[in-house]
Amino acid sequence: MKPVTYLTARNVTRNVVLGQKIQAASSILQRAVGLLATPALASGEGLWLHPCTSVHTFFMRYPIDVLFLSKEGAVLEQQTLKPWRVSHWVRKSDGVLELPAGMLERTGTAAGDRIEFQGQN
Repeated sequence: MKPVTYLTARNVTRNVVLGQKIQAASSILQRAVGLLATPALASGEGLWLHPCTSVHTFFMRYPIDVLFLSKEGAVLEQQTLKPWRVSHWVRKSDGVLELPAGMLERTGTAAGDRIEFQGQN
């Protein structure tokens, strides 16, 4: 399995940090497991699934905010998913950023905003 890589996700349109401890999941295994093994997401935590066009919250015990991003980092669609739900399929999505529920409302993040990632280890 690949080592864990953390990223910082920033909404550059609104000049706000969405998370400083975003785990990058790019392998098939990392994307399959996703957040299933976590009891909850703390503020600043999240998961970047790449590539990805749809997600689910089966077997999860908490809701999450999801952002579907284009290759350029533009927010194509956003959703809040309760446990045991399936997101829309977003054909043009390059990846999905999963965040604690309420983060999108708190930061005002909306479709059309641009998200950038910075790597850290």
